[in-house]
Amino acid sequence: MEISQEAPADDPWPGYFAGRGHPGALRIGSGAEGVVYRLGPGRVAKVWAGRPPIELTRRVYTDLARHRLPFATPEIFEVVEHEGVLVTYERELPGVPMGRDHPEEQFGRELPAHHADALLTVLRGLASVPGTDAMRRLTFQGDDRPLWQGHDRFQDALAALVGRAVARNGDALAALVERTAARPGAAPAARVRDYGAAPDSLAPDHGAAPDSRAPDFGAGVKRTLDALRSLPTGPVTAIHGDLVPPNIHVDAAGRPVAVLDFGFCTTAGDPAFEAAVTAAFWDMYGPYAEEHATELTRLFADRLGHPQETLAVYQAVYALISYDLFGMGADDGHFRWCAALLRRNPVFTAS
Repeated sequence: MEISQEAPADDPWPGYFAGRGHPGALRIGSGAEGVVYRLGPGRVAKVWAGRPPIELTRRVYTDLARHRLPFATPEIFEVVEHEGVLVTYERELPGVPMGRDHPEEQFGRELPAHHADALLTVLRGLASVPGTDAMRRLTFQGDDRPLWQGHDRFQDALAALVGRAVARNGDALAALVERTAARPGAAPAARVRDYGAAPDSLAPDHGAAPDSRAPDFGAGVKRTLDALRSLPTGPVTAIHGDLVPPNIHVDAAGRPVAVLDFGFCTTAGDPAFEAAVTAAFWDMYGPYAEEHATELTRLFADRLGHPQETLAVYQAVYALISYDLFGMGADDGHFRWCAALLRRNPVFTAS
């Protein structure tokens, strides 16, 4: 969730919370799922943008809390509805975000050691939590059914999701993958969620001719699905699905003390999926984003024991299931980032 204290002048929610005994409510963050207000010591309220499965999410939080993780996870105290809008009262989690989900947040060439250590701690912690029925019943953002519905294997459930996602708007993604070559030296596109358009320098060339170096989209999807279905069945553990810098809080020493904003792609599944997508999108838009993704992929393969080929499969899958979640216009960075990932992914582009 993007951390921001700026609020519209006509924001009605501080007055609403004051009327419920919480004067001085301060808007502290906003994201795709809603807006968060600090109500007082140890307590926040989240005003939801949609109609999430709150009780199911609450069960997931309870499942996580049963395990002695080295970091805190969310806890919902109360759920209310005000004028058709869901509001949850939750425990305020400790620490500060590792970074911001914003184009201005750029990492240097050298990946900070404490970032890598924090990510390893979080990945190991989540992988220690067995997947539960509540986790399996969650729906990926943009889909219309629980991920595991009708499936007994995570890989088969993901393959079905790829099929549905490609059927939604795959022609638009194919056009971008096959026609728009990545310009040498161009920075990777920023994921657009709350902060507007991708940088002007990333705007596509609408007159671009087909790129002879570009992979065939249909063949790439088939290769990805074949590789996904061939992955062995392994442990099924808790998957957060969106471990971007704002969703991990750290203390003054850089140690992870909280993980928040479950729900976007939360499920139960192969812990290698979590490692793969975290490596891919930890730094999506900085000048060294591709180098950082490669470095983290290698690090997670070495330290967590996941084959690099498996991580590559899951990275291609993530691009295929998330490409249209924020839009598909020329200014949508996430859409363009997914296309760029597929163009360089060794599974998708294999001949």
